[in-house]
Amino acid sequence: MGPKKKEALTVPDASDAESGDVSDVEMDSTPEQPKEDDTLGNCEVVTKYQAAAKIANDALKKVVDASIEGSKIIDLCMLGDKYIEDAVKTVYNKGKIPKGIGFPTSVSKNHYICHYSPLPSDPDAYSTLTKGEMVRIELGVHVDGFLAQVATTLVVGADKENPISGRQADALMAAYVASETAIRTLKPGRTNVEVTEIVQKSAEEFGCKPIEGMLSHQITRNNMEGQKQIILNPTDQQKKDSEKQTFAEGEVYAVDILVSTGEGKPKTADSRTTIYRRNPDQTYLLKMQTSRRVLSEVKSRFGSFAFNLRHMEEEKKARMGILECEKHAVVSPYPVLCEKEGEHIAHFQFTVLLLPAGPLKITSFPWDASLLKSEKEVKSEELKELLKTSVRKSNKKKKKSKSAGGADKKESEGDEV
Repeated sequence: MGPKKKEALTVPDASDAESGDVSDVEMDSTPEQPKEDDTLGNCEVVTKYQAAAKIANDALKKVVDASIEGSKIIDLCMLGDKYIEDAVKTVYNKGKIPKGIGFPTSVSKNHYICHYSPLPSDPDAYSTLTKGEMVRIELGVHVDGFLAQVATTLVVGADKENPISGRQADALMAAYVASETAIRTLKPGRTNVEVTEIVQKSAEEFGCKPIEGMLSHQITRNNMEGQKQIILNPTDQQKKDSEKQTFAEGEVYAVDILVSTGEGKPKTADSRTTIYRRNPDQTYLLKMQTSRRVLSEVKSRFGSFAFNLRHMEEEKKARMGILECEKHAVVSPYPVLCEKEGEHIAHFQFTVLLLPAGPLKITSFPWDASLLKSEKEVKSEELKELLKTSVRKSNKKKKKSKSAGGADKKESEGDEV
């Protein structure tokens, strides 16, 4: 169910007031300000999405490059967040435009699926990466409320001389192919159910399963979980509760592809939950002063984007206050999820703008097929034919004149960020 629409404000006509009594009528001669256009038809909106995407892509590369044998997980998480915080200071410096971390850097290894971003006080925070471990890195950036998210998976120490093989390679190939088929299906007029089905088929080609119940969300300004969503490997209950939704031009999605060599049934890990997001539509009069202070800080610093307790001014008080906030649903947790030990999980996430020329992927991490060797391959004729198709329309037409505005003009300047 989507957020409740705000009702239009009805302004009484002066003639409705009793003669000589206009106390209930607001007499304001100030002209009404036009509503800001925050759609993709506004070239500036596309530019802000791309600015956030560039920082996200660069931050991800920074963390990937640092993910070597012996590196500490908490150091990697803090590296990604610090890079984002510094980089956003270099863009849109005129005026007080909000910008910053849209989703905290998380580094989840082995059977931990996602959302592992520890506090310095956590016992496993300083655990290190070991050669051969499979690691998933996820983060997000927003500029003026326009969010770009990205995630990738690596194997520590893998290179062309020591390529990824076996079931690790199968998981990576499954996630990659699922990403490629998903973006070719994520087009205006197609449905979320079609994407769910194509991801399922893609994963099965490599003997893998999508992680059950994981969601990809439509993104709107200041809202990282919009009305429309895509469910991976839905449970029976999710199939009953979810509705078929049709994609439309001008929409934005953060597409989350997670696959496992196991059953794909996530469980909540024993690790502390550290990532949360405020629910702007949920209100509650919190009892504890500490909780009220925590919520106030969250509102002023993070808006409705995800944050880590590590980012709070006083971590200890944040750990206390967040509990009441979560209990009354004024914040939502992102718990650390895990699979069965010994299974391999691959995670790719990318942000897509549905523009007139087709889906424009603005975040991703370069795919290097030479780093892995899988004994499995795509055999489905349906998937083979889909993978042969272009993601976007040909862009060989002449660029539009400078007078042409909006997203189409922006597209003519190049497909990738």
